[in-house]
Amino acid sequence: MAKPKKRYVCQACGSVSHRWQGQCADCAEWNTLVEDVPATVFSMKHDLSSGGRAVEFVDLDKPGALPTRQPTGLAEFDRALGGGLVPGSAILLGGDPGIGKSTLLLQAAAKIAREGRGVVYVSGEEATAQVRMRAARLGLSDAPVKLAAATGVRDILTTIGSMDTPALLVIDSIQTMHSDTIEGAPGTVSQVRGCAFELIRYAKENGVALVLVGHVTKDGSIAGPRVLEHMVDVVMSFEGERSHQYRILRALKNRFGAVDEIGVFAMAGEGLEEVDNPSMLFLSGRDEPMAGSAVFPAIEGTRPVLVEIQALIVRLQSGATPRRAVVGWDSGRLAMLLAVLESRCGLNFSSAEVYLNVAGGYRLSDPAADLAVAAALVSAMADRPLPPRGVWLGEVSLAGEIRPVAHGGLRLREAAKLGFDRGFGPADVKAGSAAMTYDGLSQLANLVDRIIGSS
Repeated sequence: MAKPKKRYVCQACGSVSHRWQGQCADCAEWNTLVEDVPATVFSMKHDLSSGGRAVEFVDLDKPGALPTRQPTGLAEFDRALGGGLVPGSAILLGGDPGIGKSTLLLQAAAKIAREGRGVVYVSGEEATAQVRMRAARLGLSDAPVKLAAATGVRDILTTIGSMDTPALLVIDSIQTMHSDTIEGAPGTVSQVRGCAFELIRYAKENGVALVLVGHVTKDGSIAGPRVLEHMVDVVMSFEGERSHQYRILRALKNRFGAVDEIGVFAMAGEGLEEVDNPSMLFLSGRDEPMAGSAVFPAIEGTRPVLVEIQALIVRLQSGATPRRAVVGWDSGRLAMLLAVLESRCGLNFSSAEVYLNVAGGYRLSDPAADLAVAAALVSAMADRPLPPRGVWLGEVSLAGEIRPVAHGGLRLREAAKLGFDRGFGPADVKAGSAAMTYDGLSQLANLVDRIIGSS
């Protein structure tokens, strides 16, 4: 590229000269010529300071109707969304293969269509006959859902543009979509980003609720560019073990609601069934008290969920290397809790194998589960069952202190509704129910004394 030539502009009259001189030749003013480098070809082509159309600004308090949430007909789905679908929103739903994403969306689409709202379901992975076969198995064949099998975004948007604007548009999945304006195969970073941008722009301009199904990688994160999660309004994860019947719909990002709400479903022969009381799902089979079993009132958003924590201690011969196996909880936190029990309470786990399991395939990340895990470990070591209708909650510090937890009263009230009559945890928690007897603990050693000391 040629080097730009220098020029000198008079600050009085604006005349241009290609060499500096003390007096302007046009207006005869002195010392008014100032050097000015002209714009390059690149900067002239990419100057965005002019030439565009005016943008309309509105005030935050501008009167007018705000978007109204539209229920999907599935109460658990609406709970995870924060109350229902917001018109013009973009939702990204991810999950393991075969977990039930398409089944969930087909059921929601059928319920919305039966209410008289337009629904378009575009499948890029299955033929229309295959989707109709699944709909017949689920008993949804009579739902007026507009079904198509296509992968071209231009064809999809052109076809929808010639129809009445639907209330819901489902794209299954975004990794199979293709744009003829972008080079590359479907599923590449550029294709996924470009196709998602065009679909989201259509949804925003026309007030259509858009649901994009996303593939996941082997570590569970949504495949494709991370910018895809920034482009959408809601990111949801459909989780669960295929060996268990339950499924959890969790919101990881939600611009229109809380991100800690969950919806619980159970996989049945007729599709996904809503679980109104998930605590009963995770507490089944607790007729007889057993050593090493403790109940923890977990909290998911505004919903308490009671789960059972099971521990098994196996003594080994001297010299053998003990194992530490944990399912449904953080293995690092288990190691920390074992160290606190050994250092602060005098218990010896160094010559024993420790197995910890959260029943039902549930996954815990709440630090308030520390006390329930500790109670299960101590109960398994002493081979003494815990109180059969008791719940345990509290965070354990490295000093062996039992620290307060969030929503303690709410957790205990939910436990009382299910027939539990005794709670153990931090001293500052109020039971919140006359049917619940609460015992406050300040140190982890108090827990050990209650389980082992009286034997």
